[in-house]
Amino acid sequence: MNKTPSADRTHISFFGLRNTGKSSLVNAVTGQNLSVVSNIKGTTTDPVLKTMELLPLGPVVIIDTPGFDDEGELGELRVKKTRQILNKTDIAVLVLDGDLLPENALYCPETELIGLFKERNIPYIIAVNKCDMLPANNTPDFLPQIIANRREQAGELILSVSAKSGYNIHLLKEKLAGMMRDEPKQKLTAGLVRPNDFVILVIPIDSAAPKGRLILPQQQMVRDILDSGGAAVAVKETELKETLAGLGKKPALVITDSQVFEKVSAIVPQDIPLTSFSILFARHKGFLETAVKGAAALDTLQDGDKILIAEGCTHHRQCDDIGTVKLPRMIRAHASKEPDFSFCSGGDFPDDIKPFKLVIHCGACMLNRRETEYRRRHCESQNIPFTNYGITIAHIHGILKRSIAMINLD
Repeated sequence: MNKTPSADRTHISFFGLRNTGKSSLVNAVTGQNLSVVSNIKGTTTDPVLKTMELLPLGPVVIIDTPGFDDEGELGELRVKKTRQILNKTDIAVLVLDGDLLPENALYCPETELIGLFKERNIPYIIAVNKCDMLPANNTPDFLPQIIANRREQAGELILSVSAKSGYNIHLLKEKLAGMMRDEPKQKLTAGLVRPNDFVILVIPIDSAAPKGRLILPQQQMVRDILDSGGAAVAVKETELKETLAGLGKKPALVITDSQVFEKVSAIVPQDIPLTSFSILFARHKGFLETAVKGAAALDTLQDGDKILIAEGCTHHRQCDDIGTVKLPRMIRAHASKEPDFSFCSGGDFPDDIKPFKLVIHCGACMLNRRETEYRRRHCESQNIPFTNYGITIAHIHGILKRSIAMINLD
C-alpha cells in the first residue's frame, strides 16, 4: 500500500525474437532472477511484469515478453500478448542477438517491431546482446557495419551489451533513464482544493467493498488531498447528512463513489461542488472531455445495440458487481431498451470494436496513461463513443452538468 501505484510507474518493455537473451537481459538489468532462462526457444510464454525501484530510473514496471517470431497456434497467441504489451509501454528495448550478426542483422519481425514503436510514438533503444560471444579479434563495442549504418541513417540509439558478463548493463540503465519523459503529474484535485480546505469523500461500504481496506482510487484521493494541504473527511453515504451538518465549515468539494451518486446529490446542497472519483480519474487520465461527449450515446440506444463495458483490472466479482450488474441495469432502465452487453477486463481489449454502439470504461486507476490513451484513441479511430462509469451514472441521473461544473474541460 505504501508503494507507487503501477499506473504511475514508467513501463519499460523488452521485445525481440526468441532466444535473443531478452530474459537474461531483464535479469541483468533488474539484478534479480525475474524471468526463467534457458537455451530453448520460446521459454517465455507469457509477459512477465515486475514493479520495482530501479536506479537511476526510479519506480518502474519491467516487462519481459515472449518472442515476436513465435510459431504455431500457441505461438500466435503469445505474439498477440506481446502486441498488447505495446499498448502500455513507455520505453521499449529491442534485443538483438549479437552472435547472429552481421549476416542476420535485422529480421523482418524486428523491423516490424520498430515500425510499431514509431507508430505508437514509443521511444526505444536497440540492445545488441551476447557481445561476449563475438570473435576474439573484435572488441565488445563491435557493431557490424549494417547496424552502424542504421544508427547514422535513423538516428537510433544502439548499444552493445552482455547479459552474461554484465558489460554495458549500467550504461543501458543510464540510457533508459535519459529516455524517460519528465512529464508533470497533475494532481487528481488540481485547481479544486486549496490549503486548509475540507473535502468530503463519500465511500459506501457494501457487499462489494473489499474487507478491511479502501480501494486504490480512494487511497490515492486521500493522499492527493493531503498533498494539496487540504483535510480529507471520509464518510459513508448513510452518515453524510449528519457530517455536513456537524462539520462547522462548508466543504470545498464532495467526491463520491459513482454508485451512490444520485443519493449523494440529493443530500449535498447545490452551492457545494460535487463530483466523483471516476470523473476526476477521467480528467487525470486525459479523456474527460471525450467521455462527456460519449455519454450522449446513452440517449439513442436501441434494442440489440452492443455495449462494451471494460475494466482495467481483474477482480472477484460480487453478486451486485458495478460493471456487470448495476451499470447494465441502470442503462436498461434509462433507455427503456434491451442492449446487448459484452465485458472485458485486465489487459484484454478488443482489436475490432466496430460492432459496438458504445464503450464504457472504468476509472482506469490500474492502467497507465499510455494504455488508457491507446484505448481512447482506438475507439476514436473507429468512431465509437467512449465514456466511463462515473460519467455514465451522472448522465443517467441527470447530474452530469453539476458533477463537472467546477472542472475546466479546455
